[in-house]
Amino acid sequence: MARRSLIRMTRREWLRNAVSVAVAAAALRSARAATPDLEELRRRWRELVPAGLELPMPTDRLELSDEQWRMRLEPLAYRVLREEATERAHTSPLNAEKRPGIYVCAGCDLPVFSSEMKYDSGTGWPSFFTTIPDAFATKRDWVLLIPRTEYHCVRCGGHHGHVFDDGPEPTGERWCNNGAALRFIAAE
Repeated sequence: MARRSLIRMTRREWLRNAVSVAVAAAALRSARAATPDLEELRRRWRELVPAGLELPMPTDRLELSDEQWRMRLEPLAYRVLREEATERAHTSPLNAEKRPGIYVCAGCDLPVFSSEMKYDSGTGWPSFFTTIPDAFATKRDWVLLIPRTEYHCVRCGGHHGHVFDDGPEPTGERWCNNGAALRFIAAE
């Protein structure tokens, strides 16, 4: 009798595990189907640019004096882009932006993200799981005594934020951006 109940228990557990595996496999297939093709996503951002809008290339470097930057930028954008400040969480209107379009550097108009790359991270800053290719350069940041990866616009050198490894698929990255460092251009 004891052996028979052990076998039933094992069968029950086996069935439970088989069902769990089937459910997990279905969820994974569904997640993969919903996950965008990363290379395609990085290529098609141009489709979101309004017709006739001319945008700079990453190789078109923009170098200005400190005084020229102060005249060009709003005070918060200046502090973020030029002094590597961080805006307060939940203060950027870009957190609620849901329209199709592109995000450009507030300092130089270089396209850096598309609306398809954005997601709600719950952190209070606009967050993205990938970038437009060649938009940013990265460096190590030890300001908080723990290493972080900081990123800057390749065209003007403006500070945008930090990239973390706690984002969604398909990259697992969270490009946590200061809203003051961005300007949104709707696709319209």
